[in-house]
Amino acid sequence: MATVILLRHARSTANHTGVLAGRSPGVALDEHGSAQADALVARLAPVVLAAVVSSPMQRCVETVTPLTAARGLQPSVDDRLAEVDYGEWTAQPLSTLAKRPLWKVVQLHPSAAVFPQGEGLAEVQSRAVAAVREWDAKISAEHGADAVWLACSHGDVIKAVLADALGLHLDQFQRIVVDPGSVSVVRYTETRPFVWRTNDNGGELTPLAPPPKRRRRRSPPPASDAVVGGSTGA
Repeated sequence: MATVILLRHARSTANHTGVLAGRSPGVALDEHGSAQADALVARLAPVVLAAVVSSPMQRCVETVTPLTAARGLQPSVDDRLAEVDYGEWTAQPLSTLAKRPLWKVVQLHPSAAVFPQGEGLAEVQSRAVAAVREWDAKISAEHGADAVWLACSHGDVIKAVLADALGLHLDQFQRIVVDPGSVSVVRYTETRPFVWRTNDNGGELTPLAPPPKRRRRRSPPPASDAVVGGSTGA
């Protein structure tokens, strides 16, 4: 199967306001976020991207625009990668929300959290994982098992996808950190996902490029098998 780079949108105008932006309209990248988006072009230069898929939210579209323009790619938009629908919590101060009973549920038992007039975090994980796995299968079929593609989404959405890939219950997903502009990398296989990176804010991405084709004298182990004894490095 292919490899997906899970990109959280770059820093937005709402990230440091103390307000839960959610699906509020007009949330764009701030100056630092725009610089992060521009820097992504050089950072991903060694990686051939088969496709770029984005949340429809403005901050995600703006994050991938420099990259897709440089590559001559037309990004696909998938509503299943959209920000959590926080319902009545949208645009509310975090300091106010932290005093509500539901806040502790979100922190300690997120699989049971359903936002008033919004969606539940279990629903978010279901839709996001389905989207990523469907795109991954499609891209693998069209471009081969060595293909790499990028999905740009939001913090809680990516954390939910990573929890699934790590085999963690959704109640553990608050232990995962995903910063604005960071990348996490997952490779899906027939038997299990492999999580290569989480919350990477500047590491070298060259190892994501497929290895050169070589004549093999012996049959390699299945690509879905873990390395016994640990990884030998890229």
